[in-house]
Amino acid sequence: FANSSLVYFHKLTGNYGAAIVILSILIQLLLTPLSYKSYKAMAVMKKIQPEMQSIQQRFKDDPKRMNQEIMDLYKRHGTNPLGGCLPMLLQIPVFFALFKALSNSWNLHGAHFIFWIKDLSAKDPFYVLPLIMGGIMFLQQHLSPQTSDPSQAAMMKWMPVIMTVMFLNFPSGLVLYWLINSVWGFAQSMYLQKKMA
Repeated sequence: FANSSLVYFHKLTGNYGAAIVILSILIQLLLTPLSYKSYKAMAVMKKIQPEMQSIQQRFKDDPKRMNQEIMDLYKRHGTNPLGGCLPMLLQIPVFFALFKALSNSWNLHGAHFIFWIKDLSAKDPFYVLPLIMGGIMFLQQHLSPQTSDPSQAAMMKWMPVIMTVMFLNFPSGLVLYWLINSVWGFAQSMYLQKKMA
């Protein structure tokens, strides 16, 4: 799907970088309803943290009853703790398909995008795209509802740094895809924060 979509958008634009941008935006448009539910679920999870901690304290000696009470709490508030992960999980197959396409497609080897990006299948020579991506992920993380769980909060705090280091040597076309996703997510977080406020 990813490879054929790239070829189709390349025919329209004449540039594989532009094709990646269009594909990224199209995927984000399709995932917008799920992203909204994810953001809403995270906001509700943050809101019910005190109640959840109270249940965990009261029923710490009865794990079965504690789990039942927590499930009832989720039902009352119409939330799902896994709801926040779904949009990210759905993007992973596209991410790997693009990685494979950029690594194995001869069409993309030496494919120029703009300015310093002379080859979308090679890493960004000046690391501009991964650093911008990491900065936007950092800003987006601060806009998203924060969990009160210290271990999860620490993981979320370090996620932009880990992702930036990982992406430094990835093909620039793949970093471009994730950068567009990050920009879209940042804009969406700002919009949803204002809407829910």
